[in-house]
Amino acid sequence: MMSAVNDTQFHPAVFILTGIPGLEDVQVWISIPYCLTHFSSVVMNSVILFIIKTEPSLHEPMYIFLSMLAVTDLGLSISSIPTTLAVFWLNSREISHDACFAQLFITHSLIFTQSSVLLCMAFDRFVAICIPLRYTSILTPPRVAKMGLVSLLRGMVLTFPLPILLKQHRYCKTNVLSHSYCLHAEVMKLACSDIRVNSIYGFFLTVSSLGLDSLLILLSYVTILKAVLSIASYKERLKPLDTCVSHVCIVLLYYMPAISLIVIHRFEEGSSPLVQDVVGKVYFLILPLMNPIVYCVKTKSIRERIIRMFIK
Repeated sequence: MMSAVNDTQFHPAVFILTGIPGLEDVQVWISIPYCLTHFSSVVMNSVILFIIKTEPSLHEPMYIFLSMLAVTDLGLSISSIPTTLAVFWLNSREISHDACFAQLFITHSLIFTQSSVLLCMAFDRFVAICIPLRYTSILTPPRVAKMGLVSLLRGMVLTFPLPILLKQHRYCKTNVLSHSYCLHAEVMKLACSDIRVNSIYGFFLTVSSLGLDSLLILLSYVTILKAVLSIASYKERLKPLDTCVSHVCIVLLYYMPAISLIVIHRFEEGSSPLVQDVVGKVYFLILPLMNPIVYCVKTKSIRERIIRMFIK
């Protein structure tokens, strides 16, 4: 019997993905709105990219950063959602270690890249509102391209040690993951060897990326708020603040589930698997859909371009 086998002799060649804990019998029905949401996020982010590419008036730093955000949203959806749908539709729960580590690398790279892009967008608003006369000289097209490239490289470099560290371990406790995709904090807890290095590096990664970026974004908006409050006219105050609303909404939508997911995995005792799964689904499914919706609603130029496109 398996229970009589010593844990150190149990070395699974694959991990087992799970669907939604406690709702296994209705997962096929849940997959319908799940798939529709995924499809909608892919279509809407693709539309945003198409509009920004084809509309010359949108070739400005703010919209270039928005296109980078759309690319990361597409990457997150494409890298994590298919394995979930495979679990829902085909009951395909097995994933090899290498495939799991590859998905983990892509997913975490995009998460940290997205954080960097949000920081770039905050810098764009800071320059536009606090030093508008130097906006075009500071955020030149080559510099914007370099900022995007650095954001991507930063995410990849920070994430690169994670799969390497995970490959050093043997996995003899269990091979069942509580999600339908691979995350570092969850995979490392399945190892039967010392994971202190993984834990320390994971904490460093969170602080140096999400923690630092969110702090810099907060500082930028504190400076923006001071600059706006110095304007005498109430109506004139609203104009610069209105350009920041979309970004503030996206920042809150990004960091709240991201931090919640990290806290749940760090201090998961007492939290139900269903709560973990719901927070993960919000991050990988709802957020890529909400980003284009927020910018379509709040950005007049994009909204008008979409209306013209569908009228034609």
